[in-house]
Amino acid sequence: MKRAAGKKQRDGLEIDASPRAVSLRLPAGMRDHAPAAAAVRLNVIETVMRTFDQAGFERVLTPAFEYEEVLALGLGAAARAATVRFVEPSSGQVVALRPDITPQIARLIATRYRDAKEPVRLCYEGTVVRLDRAARGQRELSQAGVELAGLAGPEGDAEVIALGVAALTAAGLSRITIDLGHLGLARELLAALELPEAALEEARRCIAKRDGTGLASVLRSARGSRPAVELARLLPELSGAPSVLQVAEKKAPSAGVRRALRELAAIVAAVEARRVEARLHVDLGEVRGFDYYTGVRFQAFVRGASDAVLRGGRYDDLLGRYGRPSPAVGFAVDVEAVAGALDAAASPTQMSKGRN
Repeated sequence: MKRAAGKKQRDGLEIDASPRAVSLRLPAGMRDHAPAAAAVRLNVIETVMRTFDQAGFERVLTPAFEYEEVLALGLGAAARAATVRFVEPSSGQVVALRPDITPQIARLIATRYRDAKEPVRLCYEGTVVRLDRAARGQRELSQAGVELAGLAGPEGDAEVIALGVAALTAAGLSRITIDLGHLGLARELLAALELPEAALEEARRCIAKRDGTGLASVLRSARGSRPAVELARLLPELSGAPSVLQVAEKKAPSAGVRRALRELAAIVAAVEARRVEARLHVDLGEVRGFDYYTGVRFQAFVRGASDAVLRGGRYDDLLGRYGRPSPAVGFAVDVEAVAGALDAAASPTQMSKGRN
């Protein structure tokens, strides 16, 4: 009697010895890129990195994962919650896939550049992995970025913002908008409200969502001064041309808020002095990255991308967490977002929409 293919006889019984079917799918959030798509993304990386190199930023490489307790020193609460962790078999210690490369650069500067003459200009490219709880998976993002350590004030901020615009322009993007906020302003103002902790978190959420009605409700429990409450109530609306800074300064309730507004005005002036080819947009309701950034926070937007193609800001406290206090500012380019914007710009449908 002829046995079916893949069947074996053992102790008089016929068993199935064929290989188990394996699903050739990728984990959620992971993806391959075919040659054409890969070429676009590699070209973006090479172009952006070449722009960084021409500006005097030296390239460094950091590992894809490291000990979680070391990485966590430089992460905000949101990034810690998005970190993928596992146990290293050889040591039994918890390690983490990097959700952000900036803390690794801070560690590198604190250890390898401890005695280096400032400012230190470094650039990098690589992938980060972040948990995406809404999608019940994770996301792998390709980034290229810079870190400038040891140069405080508007000139340092303007240098990296101008470099970011130059890198995006070199990659083929145009009509760039730079969105500017200041986390120092939000921190000063929210502290002045004297809200209970739970209400403070809700106020941040309402400001971030531009929920003026919800914010007004939360502010009823504020114990701070009336000027502080009135300016906070306006935060969801204080967004637009740089002239919005003058409006806000007239209503500033404290010296700390006025100082933050003047810092942001000085950054705008320094960027404009560099004749950066981008439209500047000020958003005083920017409160994301509250536990990470200390000063200016900026993002770049272009037509064809639904989200920012570049994000960065000033984080003067970060290097101090690794034992080498120094002012620092930097940004990361989202390579996938840039590639998507380039693809949209090349699409006849998108180009037609853009003209209408």
